[in-house]
Amino acid sequence: MARQRTAPAQDVSVFSRRFESIVANVEQAISGKDDAIRLALVCMVAEGHLLIEDVPGVGKTSLAKAFAASIDGVYNRIQFTPDLLPSDVTGVMVYNRSTGGFEFRHGGIFANVVLGDEINRASPKTQSALLEAMEERQVTIDATTYHLDSPFMVIATQNPIEHEGTYPLPESQLDRFLMRIEMGYPDKAAEIEILDTHAAANPVDSIEAVASADDIAAMVTMAQRVHVAPSLKSYLVDLADVTRRHPRLTLGVSPRGTLALLRASRALSASVGREFVLPDDVKALAGPVLEHRLLLTPEAQMGGTSQGDVLDEILASVTVPTARS
Repeated sequence: MARQRTAPAQDVSVFSRRFESIVANVEQAISGKDDAIRLALVCMVAEGHLLIEDVPGVGKTSLAKAFAASIDGVYNRIQFTPDLLPSDVTGVMVYNRSTGGFEFRHGGIFANVVLGDEINRASPKTQSALLEAMEERQVTIDATTYHLDSPFMVIATQNPIEHEGTYPLPESQLDRFLMRIEMGYPDKAAEIEILDTHAAANPVDSIEAVASADDIAAMVTMAQRVHVAPSLKSYLVDLADVTRRHPRLTLGVSPRGTLALLRASRALSASVGREFVLPDDVKALAGPVLEHRLLLTPEAQMGGTSQGDVLDEILASVTVPTARS
């Protein structure tokens, strides 16, 4: 038993050091956004996808590029527009005159970090082209399946203040995102630093890799070994069950959402060098992981209730396990 406990402890120590190294590297390009950077990295090592809902110019694109550069990964940006086709995302078969046959031309989804900019501007048909890639980590073209390289993460953005010409993401699409976060405006000190560092050149261009795809794969495996007590698993299921029966919600948390919260909590625990999950880890991630999965009733929306209000109420009402088992 002693050996079994020592190995995870050593693993999370390596995980934590590597995690902090990547965070520090990304912070060279993104000032004053420590929380957003950490949540994004937790999302990556939990093998999830990230939705950033915020106003233009707060660093969403820089965040995606900095992550790709930090892990020596391939970065692609897909600008979602009303005329974007599904084949622009996944790829298409094209005829090669020199060979007399068809060959597959990869779409923008074939990268380690894919930025889907203004995803809600594309038609539902194009949005749905992402579903298989995000869930199965593969795309199927003309009955042929093409697997995506690992790590693979979609960072999608949408502007919350512009609604004209947009197509709201359906619940099935939102459920594919492990987290939804906001970047927010930087504080005064951080914005002054931005003026100093970004005036002459973009610091993202000078970022060098501090990890590799193999390192991220190892971190994923380490996070999966973090211990979750049976009582804490029961707590996760209780939270989800209450959302499904809440009078102000028409849609609660799916089993995919419960699993997402479990995976993210493991990654967060490992990031601080701990080999077991605490209830505080679950509570800290409940908002980013669960809020976008909740659908309010029309009456709740008219009354000014937010998804966060309901989630806070649920977190306060469900009994928290007090002992590790």
